[in-house]
Formats: sequence, structure tokens, C-alpha cells
Amino acid sequence: MAKVAAVIYGFVVYVVFLGTFLYAIGFVGNLIVPKSIDSGAGAFSIPSLIIDALLLSLFAVQHSVMARQGFKRAWTKLVPRPVERTTYVLFASLCLLLLYWQWRPMTNVVWSVQNSTGKIVLEVLFAIGWLLVLASTYLVSHTDLFGLRQVSLFASGKSYTPIGFQDPALYKHVRHPIYLGFLIAFWAAPTMTIGHLVFSIATTGYMLVAIQLEERDLVTFFGDAYRQYRQRVPMLVPFTRRRAAAPANTERKAIGSAPAK
Repeated sequence: MAKVAAVIYGFVVYVVFLGTFLYAIGFVGNLIVPKSIDSGAGAFSIPSLIIDALLLSLFAVQHSVMARQGFKRAWTKLVPRPVERTTYVLFASLCLLLLYWQWRPMTNVVWSVQNSTGKIVLEVLFAIGWLLVLASTYLVSHTDLFGLRQVSLFASGKSYTPIGFQDPALYKHVRHPIYLGFLIAFWAAPTMTIGHLVFSIATTGYMLVAIQLEERDLVTFFGDAYRQYRQRVPMLVPFTRRRAAAPANTERKAIGSAPAK
């Protein structure tokens, strides 16, 4: 029964995550969803700024703290290890759902692109950003990142093994294509309101901090393999660092199971 419950839990949480992710596209892009980042007629106010900042901070703290190895060691004394990742995904999704629900729009316009070509370019970049996020998860291990692999292995009676360290496709050109995709999607706005700007600045700041924490864990986890990878591949902007030849005897392992993701 424990195995069945773990699988059901894992797949239900994945469905919740998928709905949350799809809603995020509509929320940021003001598309289709009943409440988006600019829904309503709210103007800039200090109370709205504080509430939005607290909502963003809650997600940032949850997303970073629960990903740290020290927290995981303590957390798995309460939560079974096979569903630890699933529970992390659930809490992240709940924080985002709370943000969607309680977000206070501040619709004062910072910039508005009137040129039709400019609008199309930004809309295309917005779509590319989200596609980059999704594609990057599959390049490492989508099922591992969102807990499905863990519960499936548990249900089949197999021990979990990390997927290792590799640099497939996009990861050969930028170390964090998932974060890059989010940055493109969040900033590619034909109309940028104060509320959207607050969201974009806060999430950009969070991602820059999260990368430092994540890479510290990656170095601890993978050692010289990740140090060499970090030296030859830029963090967020592709093609900004000359690729150094890797030593012939360097073992290539993988980034996909990075403990901080």
C-alpha cells in the first residue's frame, strides 16, 4: 500500500505542478487565465508592494531552503525519502498558487511598445523563454526533477540512483538554461507595468542568488567535474566564454540530479 500511495501522491502532485506551470504562463503574459499579473485596476501603493514582496519572498525561501542538502537530511527524517522531491514540488506549487491568488496588481505603465514588429518580437521571445524552460527539464531528467522517477523506482522495488553529471545540448552553451528561460519570459513584456517590473526584478534577484547556492552544492556534489564545467561554460549568457579544451582523462558525469534543483 505504501508503494501505491507514493505513486498516486507523486502523480497527483505532478498534475498540480503542471497546472501551476501552465497558469504561470498565463499569469505573467496576461493570457486567458482569470487572474493575471495585471488583472484589475490597482495602482502602485506601498501596501500592494509589501504584499507582493512577501509573496515572492515566501516562494524564494521555500524554493531555496528546501533544496539545501542540510534541510533534506533533516526533512527526510519526517518525510519518506522516495517522496521527498514530490513534497518539495508540492510546496513550491502551493506557494505559487498563493501568489496567483493574493497578488496585488500595480498597473501603472513603465513602458509600452507600440511598434507592431517590436510587439511580435517580444511575444516570440516570451514563448521562446517558456519553451526553453520546459525543454531544459527534459534535457536533464524531467521525471527526476519533479519526483516521478523517485516514486516509480520505489514502487518497482528499485533503489534510487542519481542520474549523474552531463552537459547535454543547451547545457554545453549555458550552465542554467532553465533560469535563462525564466529571465527571457519574465522580461519580454510589450507592456511593462510596475507590478510586472517588481515581479521581474525580484525573480531575477532570486535566481542570481539561487544560482550561487546551487553551484556551491554542485561543486560539493561533483567536485572537479563541475569546477571544470563552470570554467568553460558561461552561467546565463551563451557564447560569452571561450570554451577550453577539457583534459582527455576528465570523466564526464551529469548535472541533471543536481541536489539544489
